[in-house]
Amino acid sequence: MIPTWIDGALQPYDKLSAHREGLRHKAVSVFVVAGDAVLLQQRAAHKYHTPGLWANACCTHPEWAEDSETCAVRRLQQELGITGLAPQHRGQVEYRADVGGGLIEHEVVEVFVADAPATLSVTPNPDEAMAIRWLQADQLEHEIAQHPDRFTPWLRIYLAEHHAMIFGDKVA
Repeated sequence: MIPTWIDGALQPYDKLSAHREGLRHKAVSVFVVAGDAVLLQQRAAHKYHTPGLWANACCTHPEWAEDSETCAVRRLQQELGITGLAPQHRGQVEYRADVGGGLIEHEVVEVFVADAPATLSVTPNPDEAMAIRWLQADQLEHEIAQHPDRFTPWLRIYLAEHHAMIFGDKVA
């Protein structure tokens, strides 16, 4: 059950149903950066939407009554085996995107950025991610421009519309 707005009130609602119906719901998105490099994950091939596409470090839905920061820390550990980082809240983003298979993401996202050392240990959970990689921000923007179909809709939206809010002056 994820926090979803129904008739103007936040209520617990089935995640898949929320996506099938395109309902507005809460989400959390985390970017992990080490200097000018951004950590990406390639979504596992069996994910119910956007399988095999590249996304930021982790994106998820908070559990009912879970605060966003706790969710961000929990999912970094669950998805990528990352511990010991302190994600900083950068703001809120709302977007609506078709993610294929008749599913719509209409999310109100709390965005976090976690500064990481170059020696960060990352151990992807194969149920969540099939690969990871670090890219310089300008290289990421170039790849998205050249091959947008390889990246999740939300990552494309974040970089096109919210780059400064997310990265500030950390990543050019």
